[in-house]
Amino acid sequence: MRLCLCLPCAKSPYWMNEYTSSIGIGVFHSGIEVYGREFAYGGHPYPFSGIFEISPGNASELGETFKFKEAVVLGSTDFLEDDIEKIVEELGKEYKGNAYHLMHKNCNHFSSALSESCLPKEWLTPAALQSSVSQELQDELEEAEDAAASASMASTTAGSRPGRHTKL
Repeated sequence: MRLCLCLPCAKSPYWMNEYTSSIGIGVFHSGIEVYGREFAYGGHPYPFSGIFEISPGNASELGETFKFKEAVVLGSTDFLEDDIEKIVEELGKEYKGNAYHLMHKNCNHFSSALSESCLPKEWLTPAALQSSVSQELQDELEEAEDAAASASMASTTAGSRPGRHTKL
């Protein structure tokens, strides 16, 4: 699974992205790529799903005011392609075209919801990632300290046995 990000370019009302995206802020369009298909959400005036499918990373399908920026690997899903289609269909009941709101229910909210539905929850939060990495480092540190203590004890014990050394 990948998170695909597109930037509105200078022709759009969000022209500031040309200057702010290099420092990680701005207005972005996002979608989720899974099984070679990118799913995204957009608004329209009708009370049915606003979720649509485009070719992964093909910003031209969004219109001339967008350009593809990058795809970020999120991980792998255990769901089959048919399962993904069912998840997208279910999300379509919540993400209707006429429910789109630039600040409260947009493509980024949809991308978050789809990724949360398809990936283990602990993969999706920086705090969990930090906790996982910290725990692994702590475990490795404890193992190294135990190994050093064992080696120290072994050399101390071996050093206290006179006549046990053989000179080669």
